[in-house]
This record gives sequence, structure tokens and C-alpha cells, in this order.
Amino acid sequence: MTASACRFCASEQRRSFVDLGRSPLSNAFLTADQLRSMEPHYPLHAYVCEHCLLVQLEALAAPGTIFSEYLYFSSYSEMWLRHAEAYAARMTRQLGLGADSLVVELASNDGYLLQYFLRNGIDVLGVEPAANVAAVAEARGVPTEVAFFGVATAGRLATAGRQADLICANNVLAHVPDLNDFVAGLPILLKSSGTITVEFPHLLRLIAQRQFDTIYHEHFSYFSLLVVDKVFARHGLRVFDVDHLPTHGGSLRVHACHAAAARECSERFHATLAEEADAGLADLATYDRFAATVIDVKCEVLEFLIGARRAGRLVAGYGAPAKGNTLLNYCGIGPELLAFTVDRSPHKQGRFLPGSQIPILAPEQIFAARPDYVFILPWNLKDEIIEQMRGVRDWGGRFVVPIPDLQVI
Repeated sequence: MTASACRFCASEQRRSFVDLGRSPLSNAFLTADQLRSMEPHYPLHAYVCEHCLLVQLEALAAPGTIFSEYLYFSSYSEMWLRHAEAYAARMTRQLGLGADSLVVELASNDGYLLQYFLRNGIDVLGVEPAANVAAVAEARGVPTEVAFFGVATAGRLATAGRQADLICANNVLAHVPDLNDFVAGLPILLKSSGTITVEFPHLLRLIAQRQFDTIYHEHFSYFSLLVVDKVFARHGLRVFDVDHLPTHGGSLRVHACHAAAARECSERFHATLAEEADAGLADLATYDRFAATVIDVKCEVLEFLIGARRAGRLVAGYGAPAKGNTLLNYCGIGPELLAFTVDRSPHKQGRFLPGSQIPILAPEQIFAARPDYVFILPWNLKDEIIEQMRGVRDWGGRFVVPIPDLQVI
């Protein structure tokens, strides 16, 4: 391999975490007239830094290529909306936010979160690089700056008097190719007494639950608290608390402040660092073992789908998430094994999954086709999906969840 530099500490990268072959961008959904054209494929190979332990991909595609036009809209998940509403209520109460406060969300998507602060009379601002998604937020009354966040954007907003009492960043840290620029912008945008919360899928759960499909080109980095604590400290911030969340297969929400702020570190913070140490996240051998577990998942998925095909069973998918595209492309699955998938988002319906070229239909097509199995690609939402699609059981249909172990429900 040609070595590249760690995006945090700049050390040379040579140690493999897992190699998932070559894959298209997981949100590069295809239209019908693109099916006969060549699709760009990029290596999907994650490395672990031997010095700072950051798990990362090389930035092989420019961020503008990935995020300037985006087909993920947060508001199509009821579970995610409930999560956002509960967060807004908690932080409003905990921080005493009111009419004189400003809440800024980075990667604010379609305004799914900031709408709940806005309803309580709190001033909000979204920062979102995807213009098409930002337009949806603006339409629902959420002011949105169309920009990538970093030192320059933070400085411009701070100079305009837009420093924040609360900065929230949900599932964006992994999407940042220039990690140091992004984190260095946070203390510039944050008031001296302000709070930052950052949510990200927990590397500990990724390893323990074999969640390799959460690795895709739009996710440049994969974080433990051990690493996030180091990254924030370098840029004048201090993590003082952490919440464990069920979202995305197991996430952390870290609470941070300026390094000089009078905030004591919580027991949860120390306990999470201890849990990571006990699980071996400070030991490179732990990272070396992960790739073999991924191969086991691939074998389980293919054995099930090939067996269903040979038995004359129809398998349809539910969802068109980025993680599903990693799974399908790594396993080499196409319409011959997964006839179609469905998705609630009208922005995806009528398109085709990248690489596999599996058609994306409306959810009603499940009931028209009456498949024997519904293969749930966004397995982190399986409870919500099984409830929404409970009518599948009327004809004896069953649900399949591929990760961490293939389950037929």
C-alpha cells in the first residue's frame, strides 16, 4: 500500500483494520438511465493508526462529491425524530436555554432537530453543506447556512455575533475528512460558558457487534472515547460527560466545554474509558482480530440468501441505507438474491442501489409481492421496521436481520 498520513496525528498509516474491497459511494443512488454507465468504485479499506489508535479511511473522494447533493433526510425515521425531541427537551432544561440563547447544529440535515428548539422560542442556526437538504430545513423555518464547518466558517459566524450556547453535532464527526480543522472550529463558535455535544457510533460496539457495514466512504473516521478525548484536548476542549445511546447500533454522546471551564468530569466519563480499556481498545491486537469476524458475517449472509434462492423463496429488502450498500457490495449481492428493496423516502424511490443495482420501491410493494423474507438493511431500526411492516406476518413472511448474527424473526 502507499502510506498516507493519519488525519489526526499525521503518523504514517500502514496497519490494516479491515479491507472491504472496492465499492461505489454508498449514497450515490442510480437513476434508470445510469444503469448502463460505469460506476466509480473506490477502495474501502480501513486502517488503525499505530500511534493515536484512530480508525480511518483514506479520503479518496472529495467531500464536495459526497455531500453537496445528499439523499439522506433524517425526518423519515420516527425513531430518530423521537430521539431528537427528547434531546432538545433535556438540553433546554439542563442548560436553562431560553429566548436569549442560540443553538447551532452542525450537519443539521433537514431541520429534524432544530425544529424542536425553535418551537420553544429558542434561536437556532443550522450549518449544512448539502444545499438540497438545507432547502428542506429552510422551508420548515429553520435558518440554515449552506457550508462545510471548520475554522473559517466558525470565525465568520463568531465575527457576526453568532456564538452558541449549545453546539450539537449528531453523526457528523465521522464524515469529516479534515478532523483537526473541524474540531478547531468548535471553540471559536462556542461561548465561554457554552456546551458542545457530539454523537457518534461507538467503535467499541462496531468491533463487538461486527458492525462492519457502518464503514463506508462517507465515514472517514471511527471513534472511541479514548481517541475523541485526545482530539478535543489538542484543540482546547475538554470532554466532561458521556451518554450511552442505543442509536446506530450503539453510540456515544460526549459533552464538552472549553478546557478552562469549571465542569467536573462525570463518573460515566471515567467508567466509559475503563470499559474501553477492558475491551482492549488500547491494544493493537484487538484491531488485528476484527477482519476475521467480518468474513464470518459475509459467509452467514450468503449461505442464507443462496439457500433461500435454491428453495424457491422470495427475499426482498427493507431500507436503502448507506450501511446496506456496504453489506451488499462486500458480499457481492445483486437482484438475483435480493429482488428489490423498499424505502419510505420518496427521494430514493424509483432509483437503484449503487453497485448492486437493486431497485428501490415504495414500501407498499412489499405487500404486493408478499415475499417469504424481508431482509432489514438498516438493522439498527429493526424494531421500528418490524412494527411498521407487521402485516408481513399475515402471509407467513418473516424478517431477517444480518448483524451481529443473522437472525430470522
